Formats: sequence, structure tokens, C-alpha cells
Amino acid sequence: MQALVLAGGLATRMHPRTLAVPKSMLEVAGRPFVEWQLERLVGAGLRDIVMCIAHLGEPIRAHVGDGTRFGARVTWSSEGSELLGTGGALRLAFPLLDSTFLVTYGDSYLPFDYAEPLRMLDASSDCDGVMTIFRNDGRWDASNVVSDGTWVIRYEKGAGDPKFDHIDYGATALRRSVVSALPVGKAFGLETSLGDLATRRRLRASVAHERFYEIGSPNGLAELDRYLRTGTRP
Repeated sequence: MQALVLAGGLATRMHPRTLAVPKSMLEVAGRPFVEWQLERLVGAGLRDIVMCIAHLGEPIRAHVGDGTRFGARVTWSSEGSELLGTGGALRLAFPLLDSTFLVTYGDSYLPFDYAEPLRMLDASSDCDGVMTIFRNDGRWDASNVVSDGTWVIRYEKGAGDPKFDHIDYGATALRRSVVSALPVGKAFGLETSLGDLATRRRLRASVAHERFYEIGSPNGLAELDRYLRTGTRP
């Protein structure tokens, strides 16, 4: 099974630390974050990993290499100096993609079975993607998903509507055919395509039951550090 990690952002909320160090290389519980993430993916059986990098991406590539020491086979897709956003980065990596794959974010640590949305997608011919969602009610971040538990009915970042009580957990299984339809060489967010899949009722939901963690903010990094060191949930 294949995972694609979007790790090319500017990480502005983590300045000044990320002016010289890429977010994936920030230390969490004594190790660069990317090591924790690869360990989770490989442990779930996702050993074929595509790393999408851009801003300060080369230190990540130098540290991870081909992934052998992590039990993975890692390939690389680099945007260079022209940032393409999450959607554009995914389209750039199109030649490296399997027929189905999991896309996740380079700052997300998810205590669930990463393989589950892929299994659901492979078993379901009536959808083009499976988004992992979590009942959030605006607690951990702004909720952006309306779901009936089976389908993602609406997906909209910054909705500000109480009907949006779930959140994109940070792991979505997609078919390669979805990516082939995306524009080439343009900068855009993946949320646009996911929202379209939801509108067309082509995006199933996989419900996670434990909160997500992220290192995109100082508070988020501190919470994950504590969780990994002690097992204590905030």
C-alpha cells in the first residue's frame, strides 16, 4: 500500500524555528518528526511512500534517503522554488502514484490504522475517495465536514456553520484517476477537489475515534511531545 506525504509548506506558524529547519525535521520527543510519521505509516503496512517537498525540502530528503532504514521505499517529488499548494503538489507527483493511495500531511500524527481508508476504497466501487473524519465539534480545530457516518456530505474549510461537526482527520484514500483530472502546473489547494467529490457523493467517510495531533503550531507540537513521551492525552 502506498502513502503520499505533503511536506512542502512554509510552516509560517512555527517561525522563527522553521526559517531554517523544515517542519518535518522539528524535534518531537527526542526525534525528528518525520521519523515518528514514517514509523506509523510503515507499522500500518504502507511501506511505499512518496514524499512531496518544496520549502527547505532537501534536509528531509538527506535524512530519510530511500527509506530503507525505516523499512520503507521512499520516492521524492519536489516543487522546487515555485510552491503549488497541496493540490498542485499532488498533481506533480502523479507519475509516482499507484491506482489507489493514501494522502496525508507532513505535520499530522494520527493514532489510528492508516490502512483502513485504503481498504474501504478498494472494497467500494461507488466512490473515488475515502476521507477519515473525526467528531470534533470545533474543539481541536475548526470543523469542516458534514457527514452521515457513511458519506462526506459537505467539506468546506472555514465554514463557520455548526452543522459542520466533524473535521478532516488528515488521511484520505484516493484513486489515481482523481489526480489525473487536476490541472497541471497550477497552484491550488486539495480541499477544492475533495469538496467537489463530496458534492458529487463520491467521497465516503471513515470515522476515527481518537483525536489527531499536529506540529503545525507551537501548542500542537507541545501536545504531541507530551503524548509521545508519556502517553498522556491532553
